[in-house]
Amino acid sequence: MHSIRDWPADERPREKLLARGPAALSDAELLAIFLRTGVPGKTAVDLARELLQSFGGLRPLLEAERSRFCAHHGLGHATFAQLQAVLEMARRHLQAELQRSDSLENPEATRRFLCSQLRHHLYEVFACLFLDNRHRVIVFEELFRGTIDGASVHPREVVRRALQHNAAAVILAHNHPSGIAEPSRADIQLTRRLTDALALVDIRVLDHLVIGDGNGVSLAERGLL
Repeated sequence: MHSIRDWPADERPREKLLARGPAALSDAELLAIFLRTGVPGKTAVDLARELLQSFGGLRPLLEAERSRFCAHHGLGHATFAQLQAVLEMARRHLQAELQRSDSLENPEATRRFLCSQLRHHLYEVFACLFLDNRHRVIVFEELFRGTIDGASVHPREVVRRALQHNAAAVILAHNHPSGIAEPSRADIQLTRRLTDALALVDIRVLDHLVIGDGNGVSLAERGLL
């Protein structure tokens, strides 16, 4: 078996990335760069392809629990730690991008950030982006976990946290672990309850995003706010 160093330069993942950019690489090639080395009898690209097939794709691999991740030959606790560090840096990059802009003027940055925070959970999480009077992010907080409905999300707690952060506006968000981001009747009713509760203290609800496997669905864009 030839090593990757023996491949033509334009086929080596690292050189290909430097010449053509990361978007030109396949999932296996990107993962191979992260892995750096293969295992006896397999190049890093071979190992990456095997892992993607075993886990069912890049996203399930990136979101795998430590015990399952480390059980695979060629992986281990050090690689898992490195991967978690990379993912956290990506989330912080998205947060920094969002904090530099008006959330209403850059809705895609808001959507990307909320997806990065909520999409991987296997259970429902309700969260808020608390914003100042220029719609810049003050802080992101996960407030409730479990089944998200009118009984489990308490408007009083949302109002309390908004006042504590001196927020002028909020963007609500929660995930659907099923991956289907279509808002339910309960989602719409909850949004209206929270909008009414926050309006009593002059805090606007700018949007409520339901996060699934895709980019998420905005209730404001649907005219449901």
